[in-house]
Amino acid sequence: MGTNNTSEPVLRTASHLSRVTSASESGLKAWLTSRIEAWRELGPTLEGLERKHRHGAPEALKAIEIYRALGRDLSIARRILPASRTPQALEQRYARLHAIIHRKPHDWRASLRVLFREEIPAVVRDLRTPIFWVSLLFALSVVAGWWLVSAYPELIGLLASEETINQVERGRLWTDGLLNVVPSSILSVGILTNNIVVSLMAYCVGVFFGLGTFYLISMNGLMIGAMFAFTQQHGLAGELGKFVTAHGFVELSVICLAGAAGVMVGESLIRPTHATRRDSFQHAIAKTGRLLVLCTLLLIGCGFIEGYLSPDPDFPMINRLIVGIGYWIIMIGALTGRLFGRTKPVDG
Repeated sequence: MGTNNTSEPVLRTASHLSRVTSASESGLKAWLTSRIEAWRELGPTLEGLERKHRHGAPEALKAIEIYRALGRDLSIARRILPASRTPQALEQRYARLHAIIHRKPHDWRASLRVLFREEIPAVVRDLRTPIFWVSLLFALSVVAGWWLVSAYPELIGLLASEETINQVERGRLWTDGLLNVVPSSILSVGILTNNIVVSLMAYCVGVFFGLGTFYLISMNGLMIGAMFAFTQQHGLAGELGKFVTAHGFVELSVICLAGAAGVMVGESLIRPTHATRRDSFQHAIAKTGRLLVLCTLLLIGCGFIEGYLSPDPDFPMINRLIVGIGYWIIMIGALTGRLFGRTKPVDG
């Protein structure tokens, strides 16, 4: 009897708790059901928050409120409906909202400052060796082009068009009268477009394990050396030098920079520095792509100089030297970050 009397209250208590638990679960299920419409509306809200990088205080407070409510819903769903798809769907939305709330604020001005002050100088430092070898290859190619055409004048036919050859033989540069034929604005756009295409080609052909870059740099050097040798034979080398002085220092330097970046891309395929060649290639593209931003800006400046100043016969040689050397110094300042306020040296 004693045992029976003791067990009866326990059984009644267990039964009562079971009824309470069942009622509680029914209430929570009803609560989750009432939240379905809010979950459906959450998709467009998350997409809007992800697209926009700057939010006001009301939007931020609303996102935090949704975050808390979603966390509560997810906790209940995991306990009440563990075997359904509801917890998984809520987890995905919760993770997206978590990423939105905790992502770093986007400030394009700050990003540009970091790009030009820190990232580009770091890339240039890593490219010091490729820059040296590409520049040396270019210089040797210029010397080789000069020697070949000086020793064998007929070879100019392989490197220059017939029209250009005929003009030089008649005592005129192909650059003479450009301003009388084409307006400076149109000429400038055409030149800067061509310069950008050449630099991008020097970079992109680096994907052929760097061999494409070596070929393009060599051919450009050969053509420049050959043209100077050919114009020298007809007494026009001084005029050609006068034409290229204002823009040539930076233009040729940028082509060598783009070539060095292409070499790094090719080297990433030959000697991967990451787990796979694909990872190494993607890392090299992302890294060197930053330098191409500055190269493009520098070439735009070269295009304006070559379109407006270089073809002008009345623009004095001393002024061309000042523009050419001055712009080259500006390029060095940009490559080191000092032009944009960098004061400390690049970490080595």
